[in-house]
Amino acid sequence: MRFLHTMIRVGDLDRALAFFCGALGLQEVRRTQNEKARYTLVYLAAPEDAAQAKENGAPMIELTHNWDEDAYAGGRNFGHIAFAVENIYEACARLQAAGVTINRPPRDGHMAFVRTPDLISIELLQKGAPLPPTEPWASAPNIGAW
Repeated sequence: MRFLHTMIRVGDLDRALAFFCGALGLQEVRRTQNEKARYTLVYLAAPEDAAQAKENGAPMIELTHNWDEDAYAGGRNFGHIAFAVENIYEACARLQAAGVTINRPPRDGHMAFVRTPDLISIELLQKGAPLPPTEPWASAPNIGAW
């Protein structure tokens, strides 16, 4: 397993970038926008990690700016921590055997979500290409929130 990123939702992207890049000194390594879903993702890395982040995607902070949100209450601005795993099905089976609820099963062979005992969301992403859909995961329903 490899640590990928921590996601933070921001209400004002320019203000957040002024803090993370201007004051803290992180560097923007990637940005994507989704017009249809109305959000922007900006990935930041510490200067010593920037080359590695550009090359293989880790470790980073992901700023998520939902265009229609100005502020977040109750800790909703902290999104999730992400890890890449060798085999998402095996990782989920191992977690499930340990008593962990798979909140968002890896139906697509690519992504799953679980939560810590303190309800922090953990995103698991398949390294490389998604695995072919496989039961019991392909038809497993979402459980709760993630």
